[in-house]
Amino acid sequence: MAIVEVSVVPMGTPTPSISSYIADCCELAKKEGGIKSQVTSMSTILEGDLDKVIDVVKKMHQEPFRSGVGRVVTSVTIDDRHDKPDSMAARVDSVNNVDL
Repeated sequence: MAIVEVSVVPMGTPTPSISSYIADCCELAKKEGGIKSQVTSMSTILEGDLDKVIDVVKKMHQEPFRSGVGRVVTSVTIDDRHDKPDSMAARVDSVNNVDL
């Protein structure tokens, strides 16, 4: 199961705010079957089969162009474990359960 962080940045928008473009990208990810998504303050985290997630990343990257944006910069980080089951929730739980 791959966990992928994606950050889509539309460039040259009419205003400094890009939240509506990002909301469109996040909505697209939510509608995709077979993957989970979690929006954070700086990126979106996707979880699922790597091939499926990469397809969603491509769609997210293309989405701002549909709204008239002329340039989009997308950053992707892939973490894919094959040694044990993994999930976004398990990682958060692992951090939250550390004894300090």
